[in-house]
Order: sequence, then C-alpha cells, then structure tokens
Amino acid sequence: MDSFDRLWLKTLSEELPPCDAPEAVAREELRMFFAGRNRGEACEFNLTDDPSETCTISHHGSRYVLTGGPRGALYGAYELIQALSLGRTPDAEWTVRPAYALRMLNAWDNMDGVIERGYAGQSLWFRNGRFAYEKDRILFLGRLLASVHINVLCVNNVNVHAPAQALLTDMLPDLAAFADLLRPFGVRLMASADFSMPLQLGCDTADPLDPDVQAFWARTAARVWTAIPDFAGFLIKADSEHRPGPNAYGRSHAEGANMLAAAVAPYQGVIVWRAFVYDCMQDWRDQSVDRPCAAYRLYQPQDGRFDDHVILQIKHGPFDFQVREPLSPLLLSMRHTRLALELQLAQEYTGQQIDLYAMPPMWEELRRDLPQNNIAAVAAVSNLGDSYFWTGHPFAALNLYAYGRF
Repeated sequence: MDSFDRLWLKTLSEELPPCDAPEAVAREELRMFFAGRNRGEACEFNLTDDPSETCTISHHGSRYVLTGGPRGALYGAYELIQALSLGRTPDAEWTVRPAYALRMLNAWDNMDGVIERGYAGQSLWFRNGRFAYEKDRILFLGRLLASVHINVLCVNNVNVHAPAQALLTDMLPDLAAFADLLRPFGVRLMASADFSMPLQLGCDTADPLDPDVQAFWARTAARVWTAIPDFAGFLIKADSEHRPGPNAYGRSHAEGANMLAAAVAPYQGVIVWRAFVYDCMQDWRDQSVDRPCAAYRLYQPQDGRFDDHVILQIKHGPFDFQVREPLSPLLLSMRHTRLALELQLAQEYTGQQIDLYAMPPMWEELRRDLPQNNIAAVAAVSNLGDSYFWTGHPFAALNLYAYGRF
C-alpha cells in the first residue's frame, strides 16, 4: 500500500476486502473496521433485491442492521464507517439514498498515458496504447469511489484518439477485465465512443439515418454488452472542436443521439451526449459570434426530441468551467430532456492542482439555483492521476471526496 496514499480511507484496514460482490465487500469492510475499533460492535445485513441503491441503517446499542440491495448495503456500510470514524452518534434509524441514479466520473485519459487537462501525473490504467495498471491500486480506486457513492467511471477521453476506438473491438477483453476489478465496488464502466467509427470499420458513411450505420452500432452494442453485461453506455462528443458528428450529414443531434440510443436500449444502456458545441475556429474579435450562446441555440429547439436512453450532459456554466460563471441556461430550459450536470474536478482554470481551491461553495451556489427535478445524472471531469496522492496536490483530493458527497 506504500505506493499510494489512502486519502480519506485511513481509518479502514490497509488490507483490501475480498472482491467478488458489493455485499461481500460491505460485510468485510465493516468486519475489519469493527475489529480495529475493538468496541464489541457488530452488524447484520438484511439483503433485498432493491436495485435503487438505497439502504436503511438501524441500530440498538452497538448492533447495527443494514437493509437494502447489494449496492445499497455497500453504500450504507461506508456511510456507517464514516459516521463512526467522525465520532458521530448515529440516529436510531436513517436512510442512505443517493440523489442521482448515475454519478459519473469522466476520465480524460488517452491510451498513450497522457491525460488531457491532467495535473496529477499519467493515467492510472493506460500506457503505450494499452491497459497497464497496478491491480491493487485499481482495486483501491474502486474502494475510494464506492466510499463516496460514485458508480460510473468513463475510462477514456471524450476526444477519442487512436487506438481508443479499439476499446470496443480488439481491446474489449481488456476492458472487460478492468470492469471485473471495479464491479465489486458497485462501479460500472462507460467508454467515450467516436461518432465516425463506422467509417473506420467498413461503412461508407457515419450518417445516423443510414441503415448500415444503424446496424453497425447495433452489432457494436451487442458485442460490448455480451462482454460486459453491466456496461453503463457510451459518452459522445460530437460536432465540436473537430470531433465528428451528425451535422456533417445534415442531421440533428437528436437524430444522431437517438440512433445510438436505439442500439443500447435492449441492454438498458445510456448515451451520454455532451452538449459542448461551438465554433473553435472563430475569430475572438468577431462580435457577431456569441460562444456562450452556441449550445443553447443548438439544443434548446430540440428539447423533447431526445430518446429516453439519451442523457444530455451540460457544463454547469455556458462557457467553459470558468472560475465564475452563471448557471447554464440549458439546465433551466430543457424541461423535456434527461439532463446531466457536468462539473470539472480537474483544475484547468483554478490553479491546475498546484493552487489550493475548494469547489464545494461553488457547487452549493449551483444547487441553490438549479431545480432539483431537472437533473437525471451528475458527472465530473476527473482530477485523478498516478501521483502518490492521486490528485497531485493532496488538498485537491478534497474536491473528489466532496463531489461524491455532493
């Protein structure tokens, strides 16, 4: 364990729990935690088939009962450990209920090991065009994410660079092996996909209304979910910063996203479609072009046209993760579309993880301004790397922890 810091899990055993299922991890974490405290505490589990990740915790003296499904029990275990570690006296009964079904961490890792906008070293799992990682560190990563209820990890950069397209083809067995390591901690994988992938693999076009393109994505989804049955879905960046997209074929973003949604729907997967679009070649002196309005002008007229398996992921502000921005108007105006709020843990504009910057006060402002029933999911751009402290400067780990708690 001396190759990396244990961050906020220092009260837990250095020994990793057996990694075969969330409920087994929950049992072992509490067993080891109570053994270390030596106060005669014990825990029983009342496991149900509840898929909602909710857990009810009750106790009588030093005996605790956790009631919920497998992942709910996992989150309940970590919630109980945190409360006791902080010296809190738990209520006789309380409920742990994550606010969003998808709580995503978007890693901008390229397969050469370089992280776009990364300030904490190289990728934790990619090197030289392939998967390369320290197994115990990935298991501990699962432990960290589970402890703050993050349940989806997108492994590769939204700007999909070769050979990342092969994650869905030749490297799919390696992706599946990586998923196996994180699954016991309730963490599902997602991958960023290249919208033009059909062109690279035998199709004459990537037009979303072309039957061959639709068949290509249907085959791709079938292959991915066969290898990874709990795969979460695909993250797509389209028609922005030179990324390919449906506009090249005269199609709308709703048509592009819905085509992909049809491919993943049989497996209850999602298409997370990133609403970051603007003309990156524009002349900044051209006052006729309003970059912060670009996403609003493109997407708002398409409200209500997106499939239920599409989630439109919108940056919290209308510009680009600036230190101070108003709430994006898209988050307030897309009333008939499933939305994800996108935050940035990587400190691109806030000191690049050298300066100290605590993000929770900013998020509290967003929470106050944002109608809670508008949001189906939440996502954050990862601040992780292979540094000893995971986030470069150890203070930056505060923001990863706080994101999960938020």
